[in-house]
Amino acid sequence: MLPRTVHGRTALDRIARATESLRPPFAAVDAVALDANAADLCRRSGGTPVRVAAKSVRTRAVLERVLGPNLTAGSGFRGIMTYSPAEAVWLARLGAQDVLMGYPTVDADSIAEITRDRVLSGRITLMVDDVAHLDIIRAAAGSDRIKPRICIDVDASLRIGPLHLGVRRSPLREPDQVARFAARAKDRGFRVVGIMFYEAQIAGLPDSSVAIELVKRASAAELRTRRGAVVDAVTGVVGDLEFVNSGGTGSLEVSSADPVVTEVTAGSGLFVPTLFDRYKAFAPNPALYFALPVVRTPTRSVATAFGGGYIASGPASKSRVPTPVAVSSAARGLLLGGLKLLRNEGAGEVQTPVAGAGISIGDRIWFRHAKAGEVCERFDALHIVESDGSVTTVPTYRGEGKNFG
Repeated sequence: MLPRTVHGRTALDRIARATESLRPPFAAVDAVALDANAADLCRRSGGTPVRVAAKSVRTRAVLERVLGPNLTAGSGFRGIMTYSPAEAVWLARLGAQDVLMGYPTVDADSIAEITRDRVLSGRITLMVDDVAHLDIIRAAAGSDRIKPRICIDVDASLRIGPLHLGVRRSPLREPDQVARFAARAKDRGFRVVGIMFYEAQIAGLPDSSVAIELVKRASAAELRTRRGAVVDAVTGVVGDLEFVNSGGTGSLEVSSADPVVTEVTAGSGLFVPTLFDRYKAFAPNPALYFALPVVRTPTRSVATAFGGGYIASGPASKSRVPTPVAVSSAARGLLLGGLKLLRNEGAGEVQTPVAGAGISIGDRIWFRHAKAGEVCERFDALHIVESDGSVTTVPTYRGEGKNFG
């Protein structure tokens, strides 16, 4: 999938021209595509606020571009979802006022820091789905008088007989079960402020077959009914909730269409990695690329680039490897397409051979990653190319010395 043309020039062409003086390897973002993708996420959510999944960005400057310098609310966006409590603390201390932990944690030190600090405890909501989480939070807080903010993660998978379609997350599923847990949390002094449903079998699966589309429709119908019942059951025991969170980049339309959902989460849709190339609800508009230098040419039809083994998480398969999309040189400009990884070598630890004719030593090969934020763990900086060709270099989490696991 190649980038859209903007003002007669593609995003990658604009990136390649603006970064000619930089020495690869490096990663770059086209600001025009990034801003267009942000606007498209809000359009697709139909007015439901979008919470930014920080794990899919991992660059503070990009979070600030979307949410504003206070990391709290931009046009159509509201709040951050983090994947680590240490990350939540860091962002909250930088000014983020609405931080939702996307996953439970057993990091007692971070929990203690959050619950015992008046500012942090008001800005960060912890995720739970088990009594054990309540025990850990209460022990770390060190006092029964502290009232931590919690969100309950509810299983959003589709179950058909013995089949489990979706990810293995929360053990909480049925309305009565979730309500009993919420009542127990309330009785122990917790503030139940939200519920989350992540329908990975809708958000994370491209529309690659009729069977998958049927599964998505069936899942959306089942979840819409059950989600409403869960919300009713929980509010019946704890009162009104601040939010009901759902969705992902691949399911914004489905999630936001449910009237009980008050916010949706997305992050990958800002950069648009290759895993989001085959969705019928939106046309992919890649914004993030990385460049590797060609260091040798073992044959006329194969060029070897330095580095490149940036494999995405998930099931080990072809879908998790980076995709070469173009080659560029100062003399010839940007040449799109006609490249592929070698089947028996793939993307390597320190070198990546790429099949493609006419590539010379010193050229650079441009790749797209399979996922969004993960590639930022490989680079200290992102080079953001504005519409006028100017380049701003900003640190990634890695560049700021932050490794949240």
